[in-house]
Amino acid sequence: MLKEIKHVQETAELLHSKEEVEAALDKMAEKINVLLADRDPLLLCVMNGGIVAAGQLITRLSIPLTIDAINASRYQNQTSGGSIEWILQPGTSLKNRTVLIIDDVLDEGITLAAIIEYCLDQGATSVYSAVLVNKILDHEKPVTANFIGLEVANRYLFGYGMDYKGYLRNASGIYACNEYNKETSL
Repeated sequence: MLKEIKHVQETAELLHSKEEVEAALDKMAEKINVLLADRDPLLLCVMNGGIVAAGQLITRLSIPLTIDAINASRYQNQTSGGSIEWILQPGTSLKNRTVLIIDDVLDEGITLAAIIEYCLDQGATSVYSAVLVNKILDHEKPVTANFIGLEVANRYLFGYGMDYKGYLRNASGIYACNEYNKETSL
């Protein structure tokens, strides 16, 4: 597996540098600070992908807030999505709360839509979403994020929380895979 990961890393195309991602996070934080200033939001980090974006974003927020996590995954370290698996639900009550969901990428929007529905079902008064990357697709998604860092073409990405088969989330830039095999190792 490590041979495959190294190959993917070496052949990937850098789409956004660390500096570009950091600037996008700054702009997202400015907008969140204004919109949610008096809302006492509960930030829900979508694990595992959202951990980097959430960690980077919360240090830029100057508003009072609390933090929890949720893990609903369609990918389970694979390169294509399946049915949603609920792995972790927040320990904090969502009742009468303003919730801000933070995730790495808005791809098809199926997982984010399910998380928003979950939050509303749990009694959240309002739910917002922030994604570091929004993929531009040729069809409409079931949800649109309220805060978007960067827009990218529909390619397989890794870095800043996005992974290739569970690896490369820690890459300090956003990369597109030029070659990968969905079913077998290279």
